[in-house]
Amino acid sequence: MAKNQKPETSVDDYYQQLAQLTTDNREANPWLNEDFSGQLAVDVYQTDDGFTIRAAIAGVAAEDIDISVNDDMVTIRGVRRIDDDVPSNAFLYQECYWGGFSRSIILPSPVDADAVSANLKNGILRVHLPKIAGPIGAPIKVVDEDDEEDEE
Repeated sequence: MAKNQKPETSVDDYYQQLAQLTTDNREANPWLNEDFSGQLAVDVYQTDDGFTIRAAIAGVAAEDIDISVNDDMVTIRGVRRIDDDVPSNAFLYQECYWGGFSRSIILPSPVDADAVSANLKNGILRVHLPKIAGPIGAPIKVVDEDDEEDEE
C-alpha cells in the first residue's frame, strides 16, 4: 500500500462502524438518543445589526434546547418531554408533538457565532444572531466580452 493511500472499506463496513460509534456514544451524548423528526415553526427577521429567530416552544426546558451556528446556518434542536403517562387509547385528540424536534435555518449572511445569545420567556425562544461587522466581500464586476471584441 502506498504511503498516503487509505485502506479500502466497503460501504457495509463503513455503516457498521458508524452504527457502532453512534451506539458507543449514546450514553455520553443524550442528544443521540432522540429522534428529531418534529419540526419547529419559526419567525426570522432582520435588523440593521443582526437576525432574530423567534419560536413558540412551550413545554420545553432551557436545558433541553441545543443551538448551533455554522457560518450562515443555525440549527435549533430540542426535546419536548411529556411528564404524565396517558395510555394512547385514552386520547380523543392528540395534536401536540412530544419528543425531539429540529430546525435548520440558512441566513442571508454569516453571523458572529461567539456573540449569539438566546433566551426563553413565557414559552417563546428568541435567538439573537449579530451580523459580522464590515463588508463580507467586494462586489464583482462583470466584464462584457462582447464589447471587447467590438473594439478590435
